[in-house]
Amino acid sequence: MAGTTEVNFDIRDVMRLLPHRYPFLLVDRVIEHDVGQRIVAIKNVTFNENFFVGHFPELPTMPGVLILEALAQASGILAVLKSGLRADSGLILYFAGIDNCRFKKPVIPGDQLLLHAALEKHKRDLWKFKTHATVAGSVVCEADMMCVLKNPNRPDDAA
Repeated sequence: MAGTTEVNFDIRDVMRLLPHRYPFLLVDRVIEHDVGQRIVAIKNVTFNENFFVGHFPELPTMPGVLILEALAQASGILAVLKSGLRADSGLILYFAGIDNCRFKKPVIPGDQLLLHAALEKHKRDLWKFKTHATVAGSVVCEADMMCVLKNPNRPDDAA
């Protein structure tokens, strides 16, 4: 694809771009970045994840809401790369809406989620992304996401 740059942002780079930390950092690596337009990131799903203890003990399955969160974090990285924001800026990109969400297949330990996010629209503090996650080339989840940039330290900006 023209304009696509293969990148190799490891976990240290991801932590410089996102404010999330264990146990809620759900992006392990970024492997592609189409400057300011799209991104592909990786989430390695391992049996060590704390949510597998209860979801479900006999059939470990990654909760769909965490797949969405991983997609949102990949979208956040794209927003940071496009805008130049830094994780230590004090600004947070919050969910504002999720539309057209579909879960197509379960995600289990040993899977590698590829998180695809494309910027659809950016106007002031509002960002819209078209996202999908794949495992071994098959779509497991897709959603249109809307996020808003807020300063949590300002009362009028609280989410």
